[in-house]
Amino acid sequence: MDADPMFYDDRLAAEMDRGEFVLAVVTATKPDFYKQAPVVAAARERDLPCFVVHTGQHYDDLLGHGLEEYDLEPAIAADLGIRGDLSEKTAQMMLAVKQLAERLAEWPDTTVLPLVHGDTHAAAIFPQAWLFATNQQVAHNEAGLRGMAPDYDAVPDTAEGYPDPAALVDAQWDGEWRVDRTEPFPEQYDTFVGSAAARYQFAPVELNREHLESEGYPPEVDGDERMPVVGNSVVDAIQMKADHDGESVFDVYPVLEARDDWIRVDVHRRANLLPGRFRALVEGVIALVEDGYNVNFVELTATRHALERHGYRDRLQRLADERDNFLFTGLWKKHAHVYEFLRSGQCLAELTDSGSMQEELNYIDEACCLTARFNTDRPETVFDAETNLLVPPVSGEFVHETVTHVLETDAVRERLRSGPDLYGEGVGERIVDFLAERRDADTFEWSHERQGFDGLDGQSVDYL
Repeated sequence: MDADPMFYDDRLAAEMDRGEFVLAVVTATKPDFYKQAPVVAAARERDLPCFVVHTGQHYDDLLGHGLEEYDLEPAIAADLGIRGDLSEKTAQMMLAVKQLAERLAEWPDTTVLPLVHGDTHAAAIFPQAWLFATNQQVAHNEAGLRGMAPDYDAVPDTAEGYPDPAALVDAQWDGEWRVDRTEPFPEQYDTFVGSAAARYQFAPVELNREHLESEGYPPEVDGDERMPVVGNSVVDAIQMKADHDGESVFDVYPVLEARDDWIRVDVHRRANLLPGRFRALVEGVIALVEDGYNVNFVELTATRHALERHGYRDRLQRLADERDNFLFTGLWKKHAHVYEFLRSGQCLAELTDSGSMQEELNYIDEACCLTARFNTDRPETVFDAETNLLVPPVSGEFVHETVTHVLETDAVRERLRSGPDLYGEGVGERIVDFLAERRDADTFEWSHERQGFDGLDGQSVDYL
């Protein structure tokens, strides 16, 4: 399957003709839409030439709705048409980015700086493809995400053979942590690889910068900062939707207002769809429902396939038909609805394996964050802010007991809701201001340039 890039010539020319520096904001998947939108909005406010390159991976009405919801559609100047599995997407991206570079070469006096985001597949492959096609580097929003895990060896087991929930909570908040980049897959690989082709790396918190420095990336070169700690643009996205107009989530799902103290469940990571882990999560959720907790299980595409493959989907559907305290829904189309529900007071907790949700619930105090993983690439939300706890899917009994322990222990629940906000504000503006100040800087350097040897030709190389 070949990619079929589409270029919107009028939009492209409108930005490329405006000056000698243009920011190309790259979007690929749903998290990119709302985390990159504040950057596009800030560029508009500051009159910095900017267009969106959409890879096309999330393109349907449901997954792609964020492009419309966050007003990104009018800014799309290139849709790369990427489809398929990881290997197909990788191959297509390489060729599509080359075509994009060839189109942009029609403006030889204009520097284009792509800005990728986070740990999506595009964050790994687009920078590499751009570097190979142009001999230029990119900027990386939300750089330095590296997985870390608590010391599970310090946690005693219960008589049933799974970790003691109370001891696990203590180990996470007060114990030692270590780097563990094995998961999420492929996101940890993606963000790690993307760093290698990034000239500017925007770290959400100091810990992210420490990870990057430990890997050899310089925080500054010859007095020029390369790795600023700027916060996380998810906070801007939440604020953008704080007063959303139109249909309420409670219009879509009235039962969410009729009953309170909901546990919203959102699991979709590849590792959590492995048979043992998936059974542990689903059986744990079923036990919570049978205990009387109000549970909303959100079914994403990957989750649906796993439910069908492991024989759980009919069981959950029957449970939803039989019990008023179980709501079985598809992916919520509007991200504003997620924020509305989390801030409403109706949501007691979110059981998730999402990275962004850990960040969002650091900022949103009304709901507790429980992360269904063995490690996390947002560990600062656990040991710094204490607004998050891991619930490793060891067994159904353990998931049930740990969630119950947290939600029924006032001190733990209140601690989760009262930690400090980590991710700042005005992050999109900070990123744009930083790049605008460097609009005249080169976007690639050879070693002799970095080491201060002048007088040598520093132009790109034609390897052909």
